[in-house]
Amino acid sequence: MMLSRMNKMKPPYRITGKILKMVASISEKIGEVNSAHLNKPPTELRKKNRIKTIHSSLKIEGNTLTIEQITAIIENKRVIGPKKDILEVKNAIAVYDYLDNLNPYKIESFCEAHGILMNGLIESAGKLRSKSVGIVKGSEVAHIEPPSEMLNPLMNDLFDYLKKDEDLVLIKSCVFHYEMEFIHPFIDGNGRMGRLWQTLILKDSYPVFEYLPIEALIKERQEQYYESLGKSDNTGESTFFIEFMLEIILESLEELLNIQNVSLSNIDRINLFKSIVKNDYFTRKEYLKNFREISSATASRDLNFAVENGMIVKIGDKNTTRYKYK
Repeated sequence: MMLSRMNKMKPPYRITGKILKMVASISEKIGEVNSAHLNKPPTELRKKNRIKTIHSSLKIEGNTLTIEQITAIIENKRVIGPKKDILEVKNAIAVYDYLDNLNPYKIESFCEAHGILMNGLIESAGKLRSKSVGIVKGSEVAHIEPPSEMLNPLMNDLFDYLKKDEDLVLIKSCVFHYEMEFIHPFIDGNGRMGRLWQTLILKDSYPVFEYLPIEALIKERQEQYYESLGKSDNTGESTFFIEFMLEIILESLEELLNIQNVSLSNIDRINLFKSIVKNDYFTRKEYLKNFREISSATASRDLNFAVENGMIVKIGDKNTTRYKYK
């Protein structure tokens, strides 16, 4: 099993009927999310889901802070708790705030993210481990990681797969998550990095994944999460883990779509439209076409608000009016 990962080759897995069904269902749900203008959820929902993500990911690793305490830290309030746990939360907040600056296809960004996530927690934050380690469960060694001298070629091969292979992004994100956990490139922080990087890979193609609380669903099914990793270890391929993670992804999209009475604020609409038009010029008519549920007057108020607050620039007058994001 280990030798297969020490040769430059595509990571092993099988496309099962379950995987095909999950991918089709996820693609359908992403379409529904886009139609409902939820590809960038409302501000309050994004904040709530980010807190759930940080809480769940760190809870899996043994952090004791509550959602209320994490919320207080985000709001710069004083929190009483173990110093290590508070630092873990502050680091997680920092790395999630930094997501837009990270490139999911570069190992340099990967190490930079680990440096932020583990800053002050381990001496080798941001650096691949320089010694061999094993995972111990009870009194037995459950998994011996590849030797440290193999880390650079193994991780470079994994990033090559991520960048160049024609697999669907949904599948590649799961494969990367599993293979990275198997390689165990860092002394500590591998679990949270695997989950973070899968989010980053998905976010690059589907912005909605930046704010989906996938970690919270993993936490709820933590035993199955580790069981799927173990099954994949035993079979020498990531198939079981891919199936599990696709189930989690589908469930997270379904939860988002099940939210009742979601209403976008003017700022939500303005920010969402920016992600659609990017740097292109647009008209009020084009803005309104994207938000059919609002009136022409509301569209005008949105755009006037954005102009007055320096978010967009207005060019021309009356029928020749065009807008562009700064």
